[in-house]
Amino acid sequence: MKITFVMASGFALTGGDRVVATYAECLHKQGHDVLVVSRPRRGITLRERARALMKGQLWLSDGSKSPSHFDNLDVPCRLTDHFGPVTDDDLPDADVVIATWWETAEWVANLSQSKGAKAYFIQHHENFDYLPKEQVEASYRLPLHKITIAQWLVDLMGTLYDDHHVSLVPNSVDTKQFYASPRGRQQVPTVGLTYSSIPWKGCDIALEAFSIAAQQIPNLRLLSFGSSRPKPDLPLPVGAEFFFSPSQEVIRQIYSRCDAWLFSSRIEGYGLPILEAMACRTPVIGTPAGAAPELLSNGAGLLVNPEDPVDMAKAIVKIYQLSEDQWKGMSDTAYAKVTGYPMEAATKLFESALQIAIERSQQGAICK
Repeated sequence: MKITFVMASGFALTGGDRVVATYAECLHKQGHDVLVVSRPRRGITLRERARALMKGQLWLSDGSKSPSHFDNLDVPCRLTDHFGPVTDDDLPDADVVIATWWETAEWVANLSQSKGAKAYFIQHHENFDYLPKEQVEASYRLPLHKITIAQWLVDLMGTLYDDHHVSLVPNSVDTKQFYASPRGRQQVPTVGLTYSSIPWKGCDIALEAFSIAAQQIPNLRLLSFGSSRPKPDLPLPVGAEFFFSPSQEVIRQIYSRCDAWLFSSRIEGYGLPILEAMACRTPVIGTPAGAAPELLSNGAGLLVNPEDPVDMAKAIVKIYQLSEDQWKGMSDTAYAKVTGYPMEAATKLFESALQIAIERSQQGAICK
């Protein structure tokens, strides 16, 4: 197949970008002709530069040369030469063209039939407060074949948008990138978390849970990493070890140094850190956001109540109180759950979903 992914704002190090980049590479390795096209990130305006200078900032970056998950892929990745919507003139003819964000869904819906059958890869319900909600929600009603990553999104597309023909392709993880040898618990009890000041990521819940648990586990240690440095209004506890924008190898090592990983999101499309930690043999303590209910079932981790740091603290203590054999059993279960659904299997499901999009387009069931 000739496959085109359409993105909205350049290439970055976000979880969503990682998923798109991984599928682009895996599909290419399967022999498909894959191209990724994006509108560039918005340029920095003169007013923004002036404000930065007034605040003592010497420069602002438009992010056009920032690191991304698309670096060094064996797949062509192109930026358009304009900031407006991606149009027919920006794309080659293909068998299928895939929107990856609500704006790109609008663009893809307006493409000519020669650009391919139209699919919409949905990784979250993007009706966030900072976005135009009516326009975002309208994107889910466009006649594109939807492919999504978690059962809750499949259910939502049916109940809220009356689309009952959605392909489910759960995320997998590259176990050549995230892995660990069989191991025991740390000599010093250790939990980890991804630091973020974005409210819906729920970092405040995990930090409060750590503080509560530390009252019962006096030598409890915290490891954390993030793409932004800790802020004064959301500080890390004294003695916490923080890694700012670490490499993927360092992230793997951080996961592997923990007895449990804290996933505290209030809302989430999927929750890639859950998979990454489990691939590193680290059980996860998680709120029921994204795919956590499915991933943490059957002993792969512990599911806790939402908005409940006390319950998360109890789970930390529970894992601390496990015997060595019990902890190893949970660690092995987490690892087995991830390795039982490799990227090869996920890629086959994604291929099948694209074929369904082509068939539905040929039948006139989605827009041409």
